[in-house]
Amino acid sequence: QVQLVESGGGLVQAGDSLKLSCTASVRTFRNYVMGWFRQAPGTEREFVGIISENGDGISYVDSVKGRFTISRDNVENTLYLQMNNLRPEDTAVYYCAASYFWANTTQSLWKYWGRGTQVTVSS
Repeated sequence: QVQLVESGGGLVQAGDSLKLSCTASVRTFRNYVMGWFRQAPGTEREFVGIISENGDGISYVDSVKGRFTISRDNVENTLYLQMNNLRPEDTAVYYCAASYFWANTTQSLWKYWGRGTQVTVSS
C-alpha cells in the first residue's frame, strides 16, 4: 500500500508561482511512475503530467507546457510540480498518483492516489 500526501496548494494571483509536493510513504518510490492530475469545480479530473521512474521521461498536457515542471527526488520519496505563470483556469484540486507503468492519461490504470491539494488562482 502506498500513501501519497500532497501539499503546497494555496490562493495566489494570476502570474504567480506555486510548487506542489507529493510525499510517498513507500521505500520503493523510485519504482513507480508518478503523475499529477487536477479537477476543477464541475469538471472531470484531468491529466496534467507524468514522470518516469528515474525522471528521464516527462510529458505534459498541452495547456501547461512551458509553465509547469514535474520533478522527483527518489531519495526523499517526493514528487514535485512547479507551476509558474499561473492562470485562473489552473484553479483546481491537484492530485498526485502512482503507477507501476506509463499509465499516462488513463486514470483507471493509476494504482494509488493522494487526497489532493487546492490551488486557487485569482484574476
